[in-house]
Amino acid sequence: MELSSLTAVSPVDGRYAGKTEILREYFSEFALIRYRIRVEIEYFIALCEIPLPQLADFDRSLFGKLRDIYRTITPEEAMRVKEIEKVTNHDVKAIEYYIKEHFKTLGISKWGEFVHFGLTSQDINNTSVPLSFKEAMEDVCLPALQEITDTIGRMSEEWKDIPMLAKTHGQPASPTRVGKEFKVFLVRLQEQLRQLSLLEYPAKFGGATGNMNAHRVAYPDIDWISFGDRFVSSLGLKRSFPTTQIEHYDNLAALFDNIRRINTILIDMCRDIWTYISMEYFRQKVNRNEVGSSAMPHKVNPIDFENAEGNLGIADAMLTHLSMKLPVSRLQRDLTDSTVLRNIGMPLAHGLIAISSLKKGLGKLIINEDAIRADLERNWAVVAEAIQTILRRENYPDPYETLKALTRTGKAIDHETIADFIEGLDVSTSVKEELRKITPMTYTGF
Repeated sequence: MELSSLTAVSPVDGRYAGKTEILREYFSEFALIRYRIRVEIEYFIALCEIPLPQLADFDRSLFGKLRDIYRTITPEEAMRVKEIEKVTNHDVKAIEYYIKEHFKTLGISKWGEFVHFGLTSQDINNTSVPLSFKEAMEDVCLPALQEITDTIGRMSEEWKDIPMLAKTHGQPASPTRVGKEFKVFLVRLQEQLRQLSLLEYPAKFGGATGNMNAHRVAYPDIDWISFGDRFVSSLGLKRSFPTTQIEHYDNLAALFDNIRRINTILIDMCRDIWTYISMEYFRQKVNRNEVGSSAMPHKVNPIDFENAEGNLGIADAMLTHLSMKLPVSRLQRDLTDSTVLRNIGMPLAHGLIAISSLKKGLGKLIINEDAIRADLERNWAVVAEAIQTILRRENYPDPYETLKALTRTGKAIDHETIADFIEGLDVSTSVKEELRKITPMTYTGF
């Protein structure tokens, strides 16, 4: 069966392909081949620039043509790597042989043995994968998140003066403001994005067991530790040292955990907005061509927030597994990280699907001030906190207990109830006047 959006096993490449296809540039098999070739070529160029004695006469004007091997590679050309892999049964060795074929075409086979010189496959994998992850985050995911934070920021500002009944434990609580509640999510996201910006993308580069044994035995007078640091840094990554054969993944796990916290904040926001919609605090713009229910024509479901929540949950589950599994390896290396590492793009893809849905959902929100105000009018009991606090200030006897007796009778508390209560208090006229100014619409704090 030919692969298409209808036959793909994963919805990432099927139903949601239009939202995630941009990530194929970073996480597809073709992308991995291109990143591996890039690291191998850049490493060869770095050896030339030392220069190693045997590479001193290599024509530097060829560097551009070498870089074109990965810059201009097409999926069709990358199939040659897969053909070689069928023979070698080793994906990174196939990359080496593919590059050597290009060296032959360029007439530079003389220097071919310095491709992958002194390296093990994880020097390539543990540099290529974090590099693709870093560039996908910077090019795609972080800009998408910035769009969401910008939208939330605009809503926070637009609705900053609209009072709203708060709900703690699902029960009416001291009033707040709509804009402030959105700003809570904004500052939470901004803080996690700040923390994320401080984390570095790690890479392992150190030979078969991390000690650069082969490099040192071949060229004992070269400072290979500094070379490795400089080379990895030139790719925008931070070299982990010392390591075993593989990157120890602790810093990569920190990145996954940070992204998971961002996703969890967005889940929290999705659930709150879903609830506000159910309370009719928000309506949704109607697309006349859409169907909310196959049975109930009237329904306009908050499907965008539900879709976002579901995909964020899948992303978090994957990120949790990645951050818990990858740092654990038997002795100097086992192969369990290899297959797991190929899934780094999946949580980012589900996150991207979620962000797309969230962006659409936020764009459909219409605030319903009438419903919000009506809820405040139904809940005059929430000013009890304000009244008893002022009575405490005035050293009124048992103010908390007095308000508790008033508001927990099971009867509705309205404006008139509160007004009668204030009138009956044994306090000065000025204090009564102060208390009368307190309403559910004005008692919103800072």
